[in-house]
Amino acid sequence: MSKLNGYAGRILRVDLTNEKITEEDLDEATLKKYVGGASLGAKYLYAEVPPEVEWSSPENRIMFTSGPLSGTRVGGSGTVALVTKGANTNLAASSQANGFFAAYLKFAGFDAIIVQGAAKRWLYLYLHNGIAELKEAGHLVGTDTWVLGDKIAKELNTPAAGISVFGIGPAGENLVKFACVVGDKGHVAAHSGMGAVMGSKRLKAVVTARGRGSVKVRDREKLSAAAKALFEHAKAAGGGKGYRYGTVGGVADLTDHLPVKNYTTNIYPISQGELDKYKAEYIREHFAGRRHPCWACRRYHCYMFQIKEGPYAGYETEEPEYESMAAFGPATGVTDVAATIMLSGENDRLGMDCNEAGWIIGLAMECYEKGLLSREDTDGLEMTWGNVSAIREMLYKIAHRDGFGDILAEGTMRAAQRIGGEAPDFAIHTMKGSAPRGHDHRIMWKELFDTCFANTGTIESVGGAAQPEQHGLQPVTDPHSWEQVIAQNARLNGRRIFEDSLVVCRAAAQDIASDIEALNAATGWDFTLDEAMAVGRRAVNLLRVYNFRCGLTLDMEAPSPRYGSAVPSGPFQGLATAHIWDQARRYYYEQMGWEKESGKPLPDTLRRLGLGYTIPELWGE
Repeated sequence: MSKLNGYAGRILRVDLTNEKITEEDLDEATLKKYVGGASLGAKYLYAEVPPEVEWSSPENRIMFTSGPLSGTRVGGSGTVALVTKGANTNLAASSQANGFFAAYLKFAGFDAIIVQGAAKRWLYLYLHNGIAELKEAGHLVGTDTWVLGDKIAKELNTPAAGISVFGIGPAGENLVKFACVVGDKGHVAAHSGMGAVMGSKRLKAVVTARGRGSVKVRDREKLSAAAKALFEHAKAAGGGKGYRYGTVGGVADLTDHLPVKNYTTNIYPISQGELDKYKAEYIREHFAGRRHPCWACRRYHCYMFQIKEGPYAGYETEEPEYESMAAFGPATGVTDVAATIMLSGENDRLGMDCNEAGWIIGLAMECYEKGLLSREDTDGLEMTWGNVSAIREMLYKIAHRDGFGDILAEGTMRAAQRIGGEAPDFAIHTMKGSAPRGHDHRIMWKELFDTCFANTGTIESVGGAAQPEQHGLQPVTDPHSWEQVIAQNARLNGRRIFEDSLVVCRAAAQDIASDIEALNAATGWDFTLDEAMAVGRRAVNLLRVYNFRCGLTLDMEAPSPRYGSAVPSGPFQGLATAHIWDQARRYYYEQMGWEKESGKPLPDTLRRLGLGYTIPELWGE
C-alpha cells in the first residue's frame, strides 16, 4: 500500500511501440505542486512532448489521470482527466469524463497512465489488481462505444459493472479530428480530438477492473463530512433542478442563448407544444428507465433511456447532456425530442464530440441551403435543416470517412476551408481550430472570451456557474460589459483546473471550500484557497507556455467570423464583440500577468508559480 494519503503513489507507463509496460513512483513534492488530474497531465505533457511532435506522432502522449479524491465517498470522484496534444488544434488538450474509471484506476494501484508509441496491431490495456496487460483488440475494430464494454466484459468473463471501459468508436479508429473517448456507456472526454490520438496509437480501449484495492486517506471522518457538505450544496444549487434532472432539459430552459441553425438566427423555429417536450420533466417521464449514477454520486442526474414509440421505438441510450441535445436540436434544426435523443445516442456510439458534430452538420446544412453544396456533393443526401435521416447517415459517413464525410471529418475549420467559397465565413470555431460548447456565445460573453483565450482546447475559467462569491468577489452586474466579464474570468481562472486536478465532477462538487476540506482530509495537507488557486494557475500557465512552444500566435486567440459575428435576431439583436476584441484581449492578458501585446506569461508570473524553468523558452536566457 502507498505511504501517501490519497494516492496510490505509482504511475503506469505504456509503450505501445514495444508493447512494454513499466511503473514509476510519484513523490509527495510533485503531488503537492500539481495535485493530480489535469495539472499532473500538464506537467508530463510539457516535459515529454516536444514542439515538433505532431498530435498523431507515436511520440505524443495521452494521459489518463486520477486525483487524491478518486474512489472516495466524494460524489463523482470516479471522474478521469485526459491530457494530450490534441488533433483539432495540435496544441495542448485537457478534457474530463465522469463515470467510474479513476476510482477503479486507484483501486488497481495507480494514479495515472501515460501512453506513448503506436502499436503495430490494435490493442487494449487491461488493469486489474495491480496487474497491467496489453490484449489483442483486432476483433473489436468497428465496435461502437455502446457495446464495446459489454464485449470486453464477456471476453474477460466478468460482469460489465465490474469494469470501467474507456475507448473509441469508428470515429477514433478513422482519425476523425473531433473523435472523443467514451466510457461507461455515455461518459465522454469530448474535446480536442482525443479519440483520434488513441486511434493513431491503435489503442482501442483502456479497461480498469473494480478490484480489491482501496484508497488510503488521512482522516475518514473529516472526508465524510466534506463529502456530505458537497452533496448538500449540489442538492440545493439552482433551486435543486440540477440535482433532480441534470442538464437534459436545457433546450427548454435556455432559450435566450440557444445555438440555432449554425448561428443564422436566435429564434428556434419550434412550436410551444414541441418545446414543452424538451423540458426535463417530460423527458424523464417518457424516456427514463433505470438510474445510471457515477461513482458515489447521489444526484438524480444520469438515467438509461429508451424510446418507447414512434419511428425510433426500442432505441436505447444514456441520458444526453444539454450540449448533445442542443447539437441535435436547435443547432441542426431538429424539433422532435425523440429524434434528438436518438441522434445524441448515435453520435456517442460512433465516438464524436457532440458539439463539433452539431457545428459541422450545421455548416453543411447552411452551405447546402445557400448553394455552396449540391446533393451530388453530399453523396445524395438532402442536407436540409431538421432532416433527421440525412443527419444520421452523415454522422456515419463522417465517422467512417466515407465520401463527403471525409471532408467533414477534418473538423469545422478545415472542412470549411476545403468546401471553399463563403464556407469559412459560416463556420463556428476559434481560430485555434477548436469548437465551442453548445450555446450562442455571442450572447454568453464569459464563455466566448474564455473559449477563445483558453489553453486546454475548451473552456478553462468559468465552465458552468461562475461562483465569484466563493472567492470573495463581486458578481458581474452586466454580462455584456467586457471589462467586468474579462476581470472576473481572469480572477477566477485556476479554479476549474484545480477541480480537474482533484479530479471531481463539477456538478457534484460546486463548493470550493468543501473541495479543499476534502483534499486536506484525504491527504493530511493544509491547503488554503490561495494555494488551491495557485495549483490551477500553475497548470494554466504551463499549458500556455507549451502552446507558445507549439506555435500559438495572437491571431489564433479570436473567434471565427461567424462565431464572433453580431447577434442577428431576438432580444439581443446587434450585440457584438468584434469592435472591442483587441482591447478586451489585451486587458485579459494584463489581468492574467501576461505581456499584454503578445499574451506570453511574464517572467515574474512564471517565477511566482514555480515555473521559472520555462522562462528561457519564452524570453531567452
